[in-house]
Amino acid sequence: MTRKSILSVATALTILTASCGGNKENKETADNQRQETVANVDVRGQWYLENIVFSDSDYVRVRPDERLSSIHQYIVFEDNTYFIKTNCNTISGTYTIKGDSIFLGDGVMTEMACDNMAVEDALRRILPNIATVCIQNDSITRLDSRNPSEYIVLRKATEKK
Repeated sequence: MTRKSILSVATALTILTASCGGNKENKETADNQRQETVANVDVRGQWYLENIVFSDSDYVRVRPDERLSSIHQYIVFEDNTYFIKTNCNTISGTYTIKGDSIFLGDGVMTEMACDNMAVEDALRRILPNIATVCIQNDSITRLDSRNPSEYIVLRKATEKK
């Protein structure tokens, strides 16, 4: 990952933490923005997995394997179904959105044994607890867990022209 990419991801995480409830000072502003956009949450499309976070204070994060730069790990939301592709396995199921609440239904997962299963293990742990979605600038999405400080950061996949 280049220095510019690292800075972009760090900036996006800071913005998402502030606007998605992580910063109490901005909570009122975030609540007002959320009220304006509750009916408009739209996650359809392909999103790259950037981070799976289990604790902001301890920085327990799972990142997709950067050594495999040609393989993007992603999630696609389409027609009330989600499909996740990691560097080794796939996960799919149904989802429903009401306002800024999201429910990821039970799905199926391939179970190929791989050298590094950290992303798969993290997804198995966090997906059942995902409860809300926050979209920033149509390009960064945060899926928040019911458990405090647990979330997934996604970056919108851009179409190649």
